[in-house]
Amino acid sequence: MFTDYQYTVTERFLRYVQIDTQSDPLSTSFPSTAKQKDLGRLLVQELQQTGLADAELDPHGYVYATIPANTDKAVPVICLCAHMDTSSDCCGTGVKPVVHYKYDGGDIVLPDDPAQVIRAAEHPYLQQKKGDDIITASGATLLGADNKAGVAAIMDATRFLLEHPEVKHGAIRILFTPDEETGRGVEKLDMAKLGAQYGYTLDGGELGSLEDETFSADAAKITIDGVGIHPGTAKGKLVSAIKIAAEIVAALPADRLSPETTEGRQGFIHPVRVQGTVERAEIDLILRDFVTQELEAHAALLRQVMDTVLQRHPQGRATLAITPQYRNMKEVLDQHPQVCAYAEEAIRRAGVTPLKMIIRGGTDGSRLSFMGLPCPNIFTGEMALHSKQEYVSIQDMQKAVQTIVHLAQVWEERS
Repeated sequence: MFTDYQYTVTERFLRYVQIDTQSDPLSTSFPSTAKQKDLGRLLVQELQQTGLADAELDPHGYVYATIPANTDKAVPVICLCAHMDTSSDCCGTGVKPVVHYKYDGGDIVLPDDPAQVIRAAEHPYLQQKKGDDIITASGATLLGADNKAGVAAIMDATRFLLEHPEVKHGAIRILFTPDEETGRGVEKLDMAKLGAQYGYTLDGGELGSLEDETFSADAAKITIDGVGIHPGTAKGKLVSAIKIAAEIVAALPADRLSPETTEGRQGFIHPVRVQGTVERAEIDLILRDFVTQELEAHAALLRQVMDTVLQRHPQGRATLAITPQYRNMKEVLDQHPQVCAYAEEAIRRAGVTPLKMIIRGGTDGSRLSFMGLPCPNIFTGEMALHSKQEYVSIQDMQKAVQTIVHLAQVWEERS
């Protein structure tokens, strides 16, 4: 089916990553940065040129479009989703993608900063890609494969389906979201307008991976009130909120329950931001675990640490606020086994061995699953995310395109 197909996923990807779409976790607007709409407008234009007249960018920055059904069968409407924003963890302005054709298996030195070296020994998956065409950034920025590889794959698969009416499928809703990296990606999503019954995010890593399990996640904020006074007359009076914050962070477990000491299904408590003055300081933390109930234990431990530190500072005050973020999508997906089963079949038809994997993180699919859209995550090839050493294989992206097309077929055949 794809023997003579001229893929457009690569040229699309190279075009999309040069558009700065970094989101801002400190912003209170939605989307958090207006520049995310720059990519949204381009995608709408390209979708309309492809033939999807209903493609639109809404005021919140979501791109919606529909691939019409071409079968008489009653097929559930599925949604293909990817996010347009890139992480704020690394510079995303002025991305210059570099294609390394027929990768030789060695280290990749990035041209704009020779100190940035993607070492094969440190990237086991990269060693498997010898002979593939690898795209990296230039060394000064992240690449943006997370998640523009998914955006490009969906766009190319859309083109394929429209150009090959012999491939039967039901109606498919396309959704591109802003602000996934801030955890707010579906906050303003109109589920009735989306009108899909099942979904798939294209935001996974290695070839063949299908992720149906994520962390459950809460955010925590500790607000500390100290006592401010001129340091020259502070003896016995000053209580530094900054120092209390430092003691709380230092008292968190060092050999367990932290990202740097856990793996697999182990959860953690992770401080992500500390800011403040002598009078008031704040610690933002994230709590993560694959077992939702364990989040309560993590919060209880955090409160215990906070209270123990405060005993040494009786004039200080502190409060702990917990905010639910998302939950393990497996709790929903287990109730709809066909969603993952069809994805596995599509991956096999693309000539790839399916790899069931877990995500030590979350996706838009985590929240979508609990909003009524069961939504596992399919591979795109994006690797070394949120860093200057991010990379993606062109051949992996092409296999993602094939998987999407086969997925549409499987849903039609089994309806």
